[in-house]
Formats: sequence, structure tokens, C-alpha cells
Amino acid sequence: MSFFKKFIRKKKEEAKVATPQEIKKTELEEICGDDKEVYEALKNTMYLDPRWVKKSIEEVISEAEKFEKSKKSGDLTTAKMWYEIAGGLAIWKGDVEKVKQCFGKCQELSPNEKYKILEIPERAVAKAREYYQKYLKEEEKK
Repeated sequence: MSFFKKFIRKKKEEAKVATPQEIKKTELEEICGDDKEVYEALKNTMYLDPRWVKKSIEEVISEAEKFEKSKKSGDLTTAKMWYEIAGGLAIWKGDVEKVKQCFGKCQELSPNEKYKILEIPERAVAKAREYYQKYLKEEEKK
């Protein structure tokens, strides 16, 4: 039995918890720096690589409006999803007005969900542009 206790004790010693100094920041966290408010606004709204979306903002908004006008159950959730995609594309394009419009519609369709980006859209879009200029340009070179 003491053999197993030694084995268990070794496993516990090996399983160290990372200290805050050892945790590496993401690229977005590095760009945002000390501005935690901007990071919180962007972390769930922007795409780290929006090039995978093959539709324009206008096409995506059109899809959202189509589902929003439909009377079927569940279509409002789909409309919200399309508005979120359009909002992410607007962040990428740097269009603050479209960001407000798209995420405003999301919040309207889902009033219990609050979008931090609506409080500071200019600052958030500026930081997102900084991210895209730095990280998407590097990927294109590879």
C-alpha cells in the first residue's frame, strides 16, 4: 500500500498550478494592454481572423433582416446570430456606425444580453484595427 501512496504523492507534486506570471497573454490582451474595458468589449464580438466569412456586411445584414421579419419560432435567434456576424465584420472594416447598428439590433433581439462594445465602440474598433494591422498582415506574408 505504501508503494501507491508514493506514486500518488509524486503525481500531486508534479501537478503544479501556473502562477499569473507564467500565464501567457493572448495577442488581443497584449494589444489592449491595461484597457480591460476594451478587451471585455472585444473578446466575444470580434473575429481574430474574419477572412473566413465569405459574405459582405450588406449580405449578412440582409440575411439577418430576412430572419427578423419571419414569424417562425427560433428565427429571432438566427437573426441575432447574423447580426453578430455582421457586427464582427464591421469591427474588421473599422465601421463604427455599423458596429453600433448591428450590436444594437442584437441587444434589441436579446434584451437580457448586454454588449459592452455599445458603450465604447470607437475605442474598441480602434484597438481591433491595431490588432488586424499587426496580426493579419503577418499571416498574409507567410
